Amino acid sequence: MESRHHHGRWSHRRHQLAHLLKPHSHESAQKVDSALESSAEGMRALWLSLAVLGVTALLQAGVVLLSGSVALLGDTVHNAADALTALPLGVAFVLGRRAANRRFTYGYGRAEDLAGIVIVLTIAASAALAAYEAVDRLLHPRDISHPGVVAVAAILGFLGNEWVARHRIRVGRRIGSAALVADGLHARTDGFTSLAVLVGAGGVALGWQQADPLVGLAITAAILLVLKDAAREVFRRLMDSVDPAVVDAGEAALRAVPGVLSVTELRMRWIGHRLRAEVTVEVDGGLDLRTAHEVAVEAEHALLHTVPRLTAALVHTDPAPGPGARDPHHLLAHHAV
Repeated sequence: MESRHHHGRWSHRRHQLAHLLKPHSHESAQKVDSALESSAEGMRALWLSLAVLGVTALLQAGVVLLSGSVALLGDTVHNAADALTALPLGVAFVLGRRAANRRFTYGYGRAEDLAGIVIVLTIAASAALAAYEAVDRLLHPRDISHPGVVAVAAILGFLGNEWVARHRIRVGRRIGSAALVADGLHARTDGFTSLAVLVGAGGVALGWQQADPLVGLAITAAILLVLKDAAREVFRRLMDSVDPAVVDAGEAALRAVPGVLSVTELRMRWIGHRLRAEVTVEVDGGLDLRTAHEVAVEAEHALLHTVPRLTAALVHTDPAPGPGARDPHHLLAHHAV
């Protein structure tokens, strides 16, 4: 009894010290508020970037009509598509705010993954359109006018996209949204394709008319590279991929919890831009139910302090097998696959 009492006092002191170093709330309502705040931050990033890219695309569209540049057309379409990807992401963030219910017991966070698929398809469509226009211009050459204005529009496109890329990636990483980060990477490549348009305008100014459609093809290649990276990120999130370093850190934190003899299993999955975990730890088989539960609570507490964007962990305690003891899961053996 004395050792358990000592363990309880030590656990309480550790709990207080941990909160001084890294305070957080265990109240479910405040956890929901945190998730809502991250969604609201994502929404603000989306609408701001939509406004910046929308204005950029409109200005570039005017220059396309004036000059007939197919490279700038590809860049303009890309910017417009990038701006419109804010719409499915915005819907996903709004859905993600809805509370879990009897049908969707984990909530609606997976809507972000569906929005990621829409973004990937949008990138693919913009690549196809840019390639078509470039090939058509190579087969049916047309003169490009006002290369200087095209160059200015290209610089404008680069500046607008780079600002949006930085903002989306920064916010996406802060709130843990893979879809928002993918959208930011998309915008960054759009910025570089705008610089490619600048190169094409320079070629046209020097009398090489084919520079414009050739740059359009280069833009298509760049879009395809972004498509590969974005598709990989979205696929990993759909397949519940988690950084192994995060799992390692979580296991180390669990093993450091007093009363945890070993970590049998630790699984994590993303639900939108929040993480949930399922844990099985081994404890002394002689512990009473209340003490074993205290160890489980300490284990969840350690994970919440260690793993960023983790909202909850379901911790199961297994009794350590004693000499000649029967497997505590023998009733489940015939269900194993």
